[in-house]
Amino acid sequence: MTESNGSASPERNDEMPDVPDWEKRFRAPRVSLPDWAEDAPDRSLFVSNATGTYELYAWDRSTGEQRQVTDRPNGTTDGVLSPDGRWVWWFDDKDGDEFGVWRRQPFEGGADDLATPGLKASYPAGLALARDGRTAVVGRSTDEDGTTIHVSRVGEEPVQIYRHRESAGVGDLSHDGSLIALEHTEHGDAMHSALRVLRLDGTPVADLDDTEGGERELGLEVLGFAPVDGDTRLLIGHQRRGRWEPLVWDVATGEETDLALDLPGDVGAEWYPDGTGLLIAHSFEARSELFRYDLATRERVRVPTPPGTVSGATARPDGSVEYLWSSAAEPSTVRSTTGRSVLDPPGMKSPGSVAVQDVWVEGPGGRIHALVQKPAGTTGPLPTVFDIHGGPTWHDSDAFASGPAAWVDHGYAVVRVNYRGSTGYGRAWTDALKHRVGLIELEDIAAVREWAITSGLADPARLVLTGGSWGGYLTLLGLGAQPDAWTLGIAVVPVADYVTAYHDEMEALKAMDRTLLGGTPEEVPERFEASSPLTYVDQVKAPVYISAGVNDPRCPIRQIDNYVKRLEARGAVHEVYRYDAGHGSLVVDERIKQVRLELDFAARHLAG
Repeated sequence: MTESNGSASPERNDEMPDVPDWEKRFRAPRVSLPDWAEDAPDRSLFVSNATGTYELYAWDRSTGEQRQVTDRPNGTTDGVLSPDGRWVWWFDDKDGDEFGVWRRQPFEGGADDLATPGLKASYPAGLALARDGRTAVVGRSTDEDGTTIHVSRVGEEPVQIYRHRESAGVGDLSHDGSLIALEHTEHGDAMHSALRVLRLDGTPVADLDDTEGGERELGLEVLGFAPVDGDTRLLIGHQRRGRWEPLVWDVATGEETDLALDLPGDVGAEWYPDGTGLLIAHSFEARSELFRYDLATRERVRVPTPPGTVSGATARPDGSVEYLWSSAAEPSTVRSTTGRSVLDPPGMKSPGSVAVQDVWVEGPGGRIHALVQKPAGTTGPLPTVFDIHGGPTWHDSDAFASGPAAWVDHGYAVVRVNYRGSTGYGRAWTDALKHRVGLIELEDIAAVREWAITSGLADPARLVLTGGSWGGYLTLLGLGAQPDAWTLGIAVVPVADYVTAYHDEMEALKAMDRTLLGGTPEEVPERFEASSPLTYVDQVKAPVYISAGVNDPRCPIRQIDNYVKRLEARGAVHEVYRYDAGHGSLVVDERIKQVRLELDFAARHLAG
């Protein structure tokens, strides 16, 4: 990989003999699925940690040259190529607090320009770039204004075409640049978007809204306009049959083409570059697969991929498919249906880990899917880590993850629970979270905990509850609401005091909390109290470790400080680590430091 700023390539495995495998997994260079310019497909953009910090890289496939685009202390991952391939747009939030501005840099390199003069810093709410090389549709979110969407043209003042207090975002721009598709939550349910199509002067063209009020609201999402000039077909995702599926909506005529794919689990899609077919991504029970769907014949043909997880895929102009694949045992790689290597970073290669085992447990709300890893050749009962995913609308899958692998290397079994609220198991499973927020997830985690003990896997005297973001929230809530269930807890960037978190977090998350809990802290105080870890802090018995980013807009630092003060007041065993970043770190050394601190905390507080 050719790198700017004199950065040296990382060493290979055999040149770092004293570095443990768990650390090598974090240090090994890795890459994202390359994005490519619509009208210049040899020009691509990807993210890599090759310098020790995740940054954006430009790649000219015709010459093989790769160039580091961004170089910031806290790293950069949000970037977009212009359709003509001339510009790299990237989002500049200098403190990692997600509040910033868009900048752009020539693909070949050069100075960074302010991409949208006249627009002040904000949280990003989507971006779409036109093929004329001078027009951008920019979504912005601030606590004062809610969501605003502007059309920004080179040399002209930005023009606002949309504004609303509730959350919204830019979906996609039509191929000819005449129509913009938005997702919005004007109805007040932040978890279920409706769609609106506007002309670039703000004139409405079409609306599609599946929300019905009460508990029956269904969501829609923009997947992309057809990549053909004058084509008004918009690919969207819907939940009308209780799971995410794609359909084609002609925004000019109103005609809807239901694909009726008859696949379980969630289904996403994107266009093939000629507009004749769709690349279907199917996720079911923590694994995924790909298909090509022909719109004329309605034929669905499987795109061969190994068992595991495809975390991103794109169809190329030659009809091939590139995809980012991994499994719990094998690190991620960018693969192609041509069989050629796509993007193999040089330097140290990541060691693998152990395969994942599927477990199904009967719970109070239905069958719960959990993924289990344990050190090879071991038998229980083992010290066991319950590693709880964030989101909450997310799910753990059979994908490579350095964090769980580190625990396995140190002799722990790792259990990951796709509790109610997780995606990939149908809309009813995801939407079950409302009102009794946190408590519902803990019921499912408790059911899997009971299985882990009775099956002989887990030692009940050595149980670790941990997670990041929403998983960190559930960790603190579980330590207080289930004080006898856990030996210790490790909470990473958690919600700790739900009321203060609500008042300090970004507006988009306030909207989500209002949806989940049915109102504001002033409107439904009893629900916020029941769901807040601070309510149960005096019941916590286990040692607690908390790490937090001081610039975090999602789980702000003040509410964590409130929780820690309550621990201090009663002399509870706890440790706190604060770092200079936002909702997590993009710096490899910092991430390794955090994992080392977590492993050390567990080793000191678990007998044996």
